[in-house]
Amino acid sequence: MKYRRLGKTGLMVSEIGFGGEWMERHNYEECKAAIDRADELGINILDCWMSEPNVRTNLGKALAGRRQRWLIQGHIGSTWQQGQYVRSRKVDECREAFEDLLVRLQTDYIDLGMIHFIDEESDFETAVNGPFLEYVKELKESGKIRHIGMSTHNPFMAKKAVESGLVEMILFSVNPAFDLLPPTDNIDNYFVDEYKDGLNGIDPARAELYKLCEQNDVGITVMKGYAVGRLFDAERSPFGVALTPIQCIHYCLTRPAVASVMVGYDTPEHVEQAVCYENASMEEKDYASVLAKAPRHTFGKGECTYCGHCRPCPAQIDIAMVNKYYDLALMQPQVPESVREHYLALERGADACVGCRSCESRCPFGVEIADRMKRTAELFHR
Repeated sequence: MKYRRLGKTGLMVSEIGFGGEWMERHNYEECKAAIDRADELGINILDCWMSEPNVRTNLGKALAGRRQRWLIQGHIGSTWQQGQYVRSRKVDECREAFEDLLVRLQTDYIDLGMIHFIDEESDFETAVNGPFLEYVKELKESGKIRHIGMSTHNPFMAKKAVESGLVEMILFSVNPAFDLLPPTDNIDNYFVDEYKDGLNGIDPARAELYKLCEQNDVGITVMKGYAVGRLFDAERSPFGVALTPIQCIHYCLTRPAVASVMVGYDTPEHVEQAVCYENASMEEKDYASVLAKAPRHTFGKGECTYCGHCRPCPAQIDIAMVNKYYDLALMQPQVPESVREHYLALERGADACVGCRSCESRCPFGVEIADRMKRTAELFHR
């Protein structure tokens, strides 16, 4: 495993990290198996944005006895209310959730205290110009967090955070589907004979952000590096070609200021697949020649990445999982029975949607969730 300096934090983090969110779907034994394999292979950074109590407890038990070897990204503002994740800037709610995180992870400090999920200007202003930021600073002064970071999918909010001087690092969504834009109005002419200059075609706002982070020594850890597996399937990839996990990881690690890719895992085997990057050949890492021959390109807006930020749902639907089963079902001519069974096992299905669209206001990717719920209900006719 290779390690990189995470900006001005000075922390040396493994190039391959552990994105913990899929552990919400697993019991303690499964969670421990994934953590064990990651530990054996030299992974030393874990992101825990999830507020759900069981996953926090399972991760804490799995890390017991080796906390000193791991660096934890813990989120401030991710709360658990009435059985659901709720993003909050209310200090009393954030304090309760953060203290719960410490207790369940069996630690008295968090290495990277993340200002959780700021994608909108109004939310940024609320967070940094009020009691919420004072609470974050209080946590740092008391030693309960060692460094201040922020998570966002929006390059403009990330830029504001970097320019403010408040953060030492950011957790940002990076992959070629999110980064690349056609340089001309004619998409057919987008990819020419060769992929020039490595960053050709990148969204200017994102290119500026990466350079700004490097100039200001603000490190980046990556979320959504695989675009939730969509880039592995030519039919679902916005490019019309499939990439490998190694190519996706290499793309992320070749962006300026990126230190670690927080890969989501379901099994120890998934950990091994990601860590294969460390011994891969340059030919295996080469994403550029694949993209250069891609038949098409779209930005990926409107595609669900199952991040869970759409919650809370007033009908208590697990929107991310409903969307995931819907997308899996559409990949086959007929709905696979295994997918149908998993969907029907959900406590609440898409038919419970009341069409309020409050979730859509929180979606970082512009997904028309209410319409998808209608289509999902019709497809599975629960």
